[in-house]
Amino acid sequence: MPIPPEVTGEEIDPDVRQELMSLPKGLAEDVSRNLVMVAQLIDEDPEKAYGYSRVALRLASRVAAVREAAGFAAYATQKYSEALAEFRAARRMSGGVELWPVMADCERGLNRPERALAMAGEPEVQKLDKAGQVEMRLVAAGARRDLGQLDAAIVTLQSPELASSAVHPWTARLRYAYADALLAAGREREAREWFAKALEADKDGSTDASDRLAEMDGVEFVDAFDEDDEIEEDSERGEALDADADLDDDEDDDDLDEDDSDDSVGDKG
Repeated sequence: MPIPPEVTGEEIDPDVRQELMSLPKGLAEDVSRNLVMVAQLIDEDPEKAYGYSRVALRLASRVAAVREAAGFAAYATQKYSEALAEFRAARRMSGGVELWPVMADCERGLNRPERALAMAGEPEVQKLDKAGQVEMRLVAAGARRDLGQLDAAIVTLQSPELASSAVHPWTARLRYAYADALLAAGREREAREWFAKALEADKDGSTDASDRLAEMDGVEFVDAFDEDDEIEEDSERGEALDADADLDDDEDDDDLDEDDSDDSVGDKG
């Protein structure tokens, strides 16, 4: 797959670059450039990111960072079985637990919420950092909802992290998930309160809390482009009507001219 010439591979995370040092220099550069493309495209064009990840995987399948990137690209395109296999391989190579929550979420994607819940109770969860533990809580709550256990999902999300007024990168998503669970359980007043709290913490727009709030308040947004199109259509319609009116006036004038002409001929006779 073509890679823009401005992508050098130097943009890659230093830890990943360190892992790639085990490869020959030219190969390491090719792999790193493909990994940069995965990182750049995974949000806006997951399918293309997946394609670049497969190239990197073909070149360096024994590098944990490559297997991890391939896993995230497969996950982004909802290829959950493939993603889980890549995450497991990366975990075996690195020995870390950071991928545990996303591995559990892959189990949800494969319609195995019970396995995700089982993973939430494994010792690996205690080895996760705070962000990882919050992520695991989100996955577990999602698994409860998959099973139709709404009250259990709400309880799962209730935690010191949810109650804290401090804002962390995961705060908005945690509050949003709690609000969504409350709404699903029919607790609309509380849900609205927590959607507002999620919006307050959502500095980078990682949730659609503002849209959910507007929806609950019965507010409808009109797309500015659609509005402009309607104005333009109305204007064109008005111009067309004016043109038709002018044409009718011209025809009436022609009729009058003809009548005058006929009268003149009659007079001469």
